[in-house]
Amino acid sequence: MNRIFTFLYGTVSYAVFLATFLYAIGFVGNFAVPKSMDSQVDGRWETALLIDLGLLLLFALQHSVMARPGFKRILTQVVPASAERSTYVLASSLALLFLFWEWRPLGGTVWNVQNELGKVLLYGGYSFGWALVLFATVVINHFDLFGLRQVWRDLHGKPQSDLNFATPLLYRIVRHPLYVGWIVVFWSTPAMTVTHLIFALVTTAYIMVAIQFEERDLMAKHPEYALYRQQVPMIVPGVPRRGETPPAARPGGVLAGSQITGQ
Repeated sequence: MNRIFTFLYGTVSYAVFLATFLYAIGFVGNFAVPKSMDSQVDGRWETALLIDLGLLLLFALQHSVMARPGFKRILTQVVPASAERSTYVLASSLALLFLFWEWRPLGGTVWNVQNELGKVLLYGGYSFGWALVLFATVVINHFDLFGLRQVWRDLHGKPQSDLNFATPLLYRIVRHPLYVGWIVVFWSTPAMTVTHLIFALVTTAYIMVAIQFEERDLMAKHPEYALYRQQVPMIVPGVPRRGETPPAARPGGVLAGSQITGQ
């Protein structure tokens, strides 16, 4: 890839991500999209369940395997290092779009909140979750997380450089605020169907497992992460384990740990 093509590739990958992100808001929330999580049931529930679990497994494998350092080393033998992150973002977006396309609703009702205040709180939680997801990417350098920083530097002939370890804002409260946002999104609904419940359970379980792999990689890359891990809770805000204040954000870099749908 030459520099211009690499930059265009990264830009297109980011555009596909944005489209996927916006569709996901409607898909999970069941509005404004042609096919959502709880669209009309079609076919046997047993078949639908197997298909949905297969789709979730496919996304989990893609999202986690491609995030591992070993896979990245192999990938950068095929694509430029500056395009590695954009390739990951594009593959993740395509895996999600495939999930949206092939998703099979199961029907069934687990809960259906009728109280107006309850609905407002749950819809508010849903909106807050998406806002938290987006904000969590901004404070750890949104454009690096989605590959634009890398292709931009390549376009201008600048060497690639990793961001330094730091803990800005939300990352002083919990280690994975982005994942907190996803969990809030998955569970904040006034109408919890069996389909939605299975989706929420599987994706939440995946997040818990993915965190273990991600933190192992982070401690190998940033030895200081081990101390940060002892001081700051993983998901639930609370008192740091040893009562110490996590390291302050340092100019020029942030911790790029928690990523868009998890690793």
